[in-house]
Parts: sequence; structure tokens; C-alpha cells
Amino acid sequence: MNPNAIVPNRHVRARQAALRQIALLGPFLEGSLSSFRRPGCRQPGWHLTFKQHGRTRTLYVPVELVARVKQWTLNYRRLKQLIRQVTRHSRALIRRHVADRRAASRSRALTPR
Repeated sequence: MNPNAIVPNRHVRARQAALRQIALLGPFLEGSLSSFRRPGCRQPGWHLTFKQHGRTRTLYVPVELVARVKQWTLNYRRLKQLIRQVTRHSRALIRRHVADRRAASRSRALTPR
């Protein structure tokens, strides 16, 4: 048995599930979609606001793209959640590995030669 192999446990399974969800996510876009009132128009206009090189930028979004852009921004939020899940489970695997090594070291120290 490979001592460096990661034994499947709940963290491995949860991390794999999150990675599969990321693969199925689809297009994503960082930013927030917001409406604004245009003078003389009854329909609102739409802007995508995002950060670029530390500065806030705004991009006009045509009305016919609003539904798609909204879905892309929702996909981005979901992506961030999934990345946090993968990170949390990866950290747990590291902590478990360290604890297992310490336990094995203690066990070897206590075993008579």
C-alpha cells in the first residue's frame, strides 16, 4: 500500500463531488448586474460592475443579453461557493494526514524493538 495515497473518506468524496459540480457549471462572469434609469426611457438600462486592476469598472449590458449575463453572474457565485468547499475539504485532508503521521510516529516510538 502506498503510504502517500489518500484513503477515500468523507472529505475526499465531498471534494470530488464539488469538483464534478464545477465541471458542469457552465459559463461564468465575475461582477454584479444592476439596473439604472435612463433619461427619457421607460425601460431601465443595465450595467455590469466589476473590479479590474483594483479599480471599479462598469460595462453596459444590452437588454437582449441581460438574462444570459444574470445567469453567468449567478454561476460565478456558485463557483465561488464550490471553490470554498473544495478548499475546506483539501485542508481537512492535510490536517488528517499530519495527524496520521504523528500517530504513526508515536506508535513506532512506543513499540519495543
